[in-house]
Amino acid sequence: MAEIKPMTARERVLAALRREPVDRTPVCNPTSVATVELMDLVDAPFPRANREPELMARLAATGYTELGFDSIMPVFSIIQESSALGCKIQWEQKDNWPTVRMREPIYEKLEDVLIPDDLCTHPDTKCVIDAISILKKEYGDEVAIIGKTMGPWSLAYHCFGVEPFLLLSLDDPSATKAILDKLKKVTIDFGLAQIDAGADALTLPDHATGDLVSGEYYERYLREMHIEFSESIPIPLILHICGRTVDRMEYIAQTGMAAFHYDSKNQPQESVDIMKHRISLVGNINNPETLFSKGPEVVRAEVCKNLDAGVELVGPECAIPLQTSIENLREIPKAVGDWHKKHASVNNPASIN
Repeated sequence: MAEIKPMTARERVLAALRREPVDRTPVCNPTSVATVELMDLVDAPFPRANREPELMARLAATGYTELGFDSIMPVFSIIQESSALGCKIQWEQKDNWPTVRMREPIYEKLEDVLIPDDLCTHPDTKCVIDAISILKKEYGDEVAIIGKTMGPWSLAYHCFGVEPFLLLSLDDPSATKAILDKLKKVTIDFGLAQIDAGADALTLPDHATGDLVSGEYYERYLREMHIEFSESIPIPLILHICGRTVDRMEYIAQTGMAAFHYDSKNQPQESVDIMKHRISLVGNINNPETLFSKGPEVVRAEVCKNLDAGVELVGPECAIPLQTSIENLREIPKAVGDWHKKHASVNNPASIN
């Protein structure tokens, strides 16, 4: 097979999301790779980097400029839309992520759900849109810029509280579906606004996690809606769900999403075997044990395990601990490069020049 010409980081990520040939496996961060060390390096600390677009863009760019990833993802948290909806936010400090105060829900029933007219002009959503615009102007077509728009299941957790919403999903499936149908407007509208600002792809976290709900729940409540998202949002979508998710991967493969960002609780080979390359896989380097607690040699082993299995894009499994060392994060692209050099002369068309 003919050698593939060298690609830009953006070309590499977008080709992998389309399951097309690449010059090497891209290193992709669909969720946050921000760390305290990187905040200090570029003077862009939390919580300001979650609320000021210039600082958000500056911190996000370090994923490319300092770590060597092929993507930039400026949305470090999962609360920007929830803030715009009216949820109460605990913004925290430099060493912690902002969170929704879910003990103070803003909705109790279907009739309470109201999408404000200023959803995409609220300061905390506009910050994301403006940060993407800044990054697009600075990096153009050099690197893939990935936005983030939260799915309705996650938004329902934030607005109703996790336990009340899960109880509702057991007691009243029709009301649950109606709530999700209302909240999907947030997912679509915020996603389209980020596309207008220059996003090349969008992460779509929808936390129907393996720890809380079953694969049957995913099929009942979310599969059709995720198909709708993939049809109505005109750039690649990277679905993110935490936890053990092999029981819903078959359903996820049917959605038309470009990729699934998967957790280290799922083995690379078993996940590839289920997906059968119908959509790409992104992941799944372990965060709390490997990236945070171990050394580069363990990071390298996990990277190679993903590459050996045929995972299309490699990166951390989720937003990394804020105290993660830069050394461990830099090891991911180093290991990818070395793996491809080793395999280039064997039976692998992807090579590095």
